[in-house]
Parts: sequence; structure tokens; C-alpha cells
Amino acid sequence: MAKKAKSPKDSNNQVVASNRKARHNYAILETFEAGIALMGTEVKSLRDGQASLADAFATVDDGEIWLRNLHIPEYHHGSWTNHAPRRNRKLLLHRKQIDNLVGKIRDGNLTLVPLSLYFTGGKVKVELALARGKQAHDKRQDMARRDAQREVTRELGRRVKGMTS
Repeated sequence: MAKKAKSPKDSNNQVVASNRKARHNYAILETFEAGIALMGTEVKSLRDGQASLADAFATVDDGEIWLRNLHIPEYHHGSWTNHAPRRNRKLLLHRKQIDNLVGKIRDGNLTLVPLSLYFTGGKVKVELALARGKQAHDKRQDMARRDAQREVTRELGRRVKGMTS
């Protein structure tokens, strides 16, 4: 069984970038923590807190998982050794995890979406989600549920403060 990913919000994890629209556009089924193969200038740029997961997605090619469209800007102190900002980056997972993901992606309408990029123990990790795309009506239901929960919380706060309506 695949090991559940640690949350990037755990203590001593420094979140560099997060994909906030992913939870809106996709139903998250399972999450994984993957390493990522980077160049030196990419790591330095990430330590400056610069990255964008907005258009990023993961694909499976020849039994390897690749992260595409992740934007890491060039390191401003770099020289000729600088990297291409949107190059494809290899994700580091165990063979069993890759085979498991390939099987699930092939069976259903599932995709791999990066949720966040963070440092843990000095290494850059990606929180990768196995996800299914949401329809427009699903998004509306989620928004209605969130609004209802917000109203309940507000009303409870009013009652605690003695401002019943």
C-alpha cells in the first residue's frame, strides 16, 4: 500500500509554492510525497521563495513520472549555469508507487496534479495528488457547502459573544 504523504503544513516544512486552484478544479483521491530532480540554480531560486505551480501537471513517460510546466525562474545570481525556467523535471518515487499510479491512471479518468512544493529536511519535495476533474455542478455544491459552514461558524461565534439575532 502506498505511504500517505506528509502534509506540507507539518512542522519544520517550508512551503515554497502551492496550487490553490487544484482543490477547486479536482477531487483529490490520494496524495503522495515525491522527491524532485533539480539543478543547483533551481534549488537556490526555490530557497528565495520563487516558483509557480499554476499550470503544472505530471505525466508518465516510459515508466517514469515527469513534472511539466513547473515555473522556477532563473536564479538572479546565476551565470551560464542557469536553468531553463519551464524545463521538465523528473519526480523521484519508488517503483511500486509508480506502477500503482500508472495502473490507476490507465483505469479511470484520473490525473496527477502537484498540490505544493516545499522543503523538508533540506530537500525539495512535491505533494502529488491522484485526482479526478470536477464538473461545474460539483464546484457549485462545494461552494454552497463552504458558505453554509461559514454561516454556522459565524452564528456560533455570535451566540458565544451573546449577540443572538
